[in-house]
Amino acid sequence: MTEHRRSQSPPPTGPIPFRPVAVLFDRDGTLVHDVPHNGDPERVRPVRGAAEAVRLVREAGMSTGVVSNQSGIGRGLLSHDEVRRVNIRVDELIGPFDVWVYCPHHPDTGCPCRTPRPGLVTDAARRLGVRPSDCVLIGDVGDDVLAARAAGAEAILVPNGATLPEEIAAEAEPAPDVLSAVLRLLARPAQPQDVPRTDRRPA
Repeated sequence: MTEHRRSQSPPPTGPIPFRPVAVLFDRDGTLVHDVPHNGDPERVRPVRGAAEAVRLVREAGMSTGVVSNQSGIGRGLLSHDEVRRVNIRVDELIGPFDVWVYCPHHPDTGCPCRTPRPGLVTDAARRLGVRPSDCVLIGDVGDDVLAARAAGAEAILVPNGATLPEEIAAEAEPAPDVLSAVLRLLARPAQPQDVPRTDRRPA
């Protein structure tokens, strides 16, 4: 994402000992190269290693989701249909993902879903039928990290050229790329089979 990058994350409270039940990904700058307010599926370009990372997550039996700020809708620059068509293209190139959740609101509305607020993460977890605490969010900016931790989830920062230096400095273990972040999760022991989940609800 290219917006709202001033937030700095607090230090993490400690690693989760098991693999997550679900892995959530930021879209722009994490899965695909960031094209601000992109409404054209033909401009979707996956980040190197993203497709393999998602494939490994799915093969390991973990659920997948994408959470993304899409304020271009609220700004009048995009339609919901354009965002959905771009998401479909990302699904074709990198997914499929189990759930997509995005915030369409203008940054000034104070909505509860726009990162760094937790709404996107809690909504994705609800739709997947899991607890936020059983999710990890992989994203490229401090707001992604803040949103995950505000929801009670873990976060892994994958910096790129647009990530602020202070956002990187705030993280004890940022990952060099999205594939490395996933491999870090896969190195953990699997979740016990009796991990409780919430009731699934329609996306």
